[in-house]
Amino acid sequence: MTAMQDYTVRESVSKVPQVTLLFWIVKIAATTLGETGGDAVSMSWLGETTSRADGTGYLIATGIFALVFAVAVMAQIRATRFRPPLYWFAIVASTTVGTTLADYVTRSLGIGYSGGSALLLALVVASLVVWKRTLGTVAVDSVSDTKSEAFYWLTIMCSQTLGTALGDWVADTAGLGYTGGMLIFGTLLAVTAVVYWRTTVSHTVLFWAAFILTRPLGAVLGDFLDKPLAKGGLELSRTNASLALLAFIVVCLVVFRSRAAQRRH
Repeated sequence: MTAMQDYTVRESVSKVPQVTLLFWIVKIAATTLGETGGDAVSMSWLGETTSRADGTGYLIATGIFALVFAVAVMAQIRATRFRPPLYWFAIVASTTVGTTLADYVTRSLGIGYSGGSALLLALVVASLVVWKRTLGTVAVDSVSDTKSEAFYWLTIMCSQTLGTALGDWVADTAGLGYTGGMLIFGTLLAVTAVVYWRTTVSHTVLFWAAFILTRPLGAVLGDFLDKPLAKGGLELSRTNASLALLAFIVVCLVVFRSRAAQRRH
């Protein structure tokens, strides 16, 4: 066998997008949409008083979004190749169900933002550990079969729910407010990017760190857009903010071509 043959790399297409600047821009917009869209259903449409009083609004909204998420993931798994609209629809669905589920767990069950964040972080770590032990890698470019996709979307679901609780904990419990939360999570993302480009730290670890951090950033950004002025928000309509974010995502996907990640093995 020649040296060239020794180093030949076979590539195959995965069913997730390449991790580029476009990916992160759309991901942040999608997580922000999840916050405003989830709140629009659970608090604006179903009633904020009902949601906060006994959790009924949060539960109903979670049931609706969980069904949408399940359908989106099943369609994504059944797809034979990467389809950007389908993939991002599943991402948005995961953020909306994550928003309402986290609100129910932290507010209606009474365990608070810190308790909810700790619980959900444990679930994210557990999902990644089991995935790693089962398939040998948690690299996103390896997501190309049913089993890896199942782990991928389970981890995403847990991370999206964690992000909502973590964003609320920083903004409310820690008292940093929405702008403070955006500064904290934006800085952490910037640091992660620097570490990615300037060090030899595992790119897989850094990807999941960044992926998780985009969710609380989107959560505090979404709250900043729709919460009352008295609470430090802009008091925009949740529905209008959601529609504007959705339009932005669609434009990004139409104007800029999203390619599937290349899997090397």
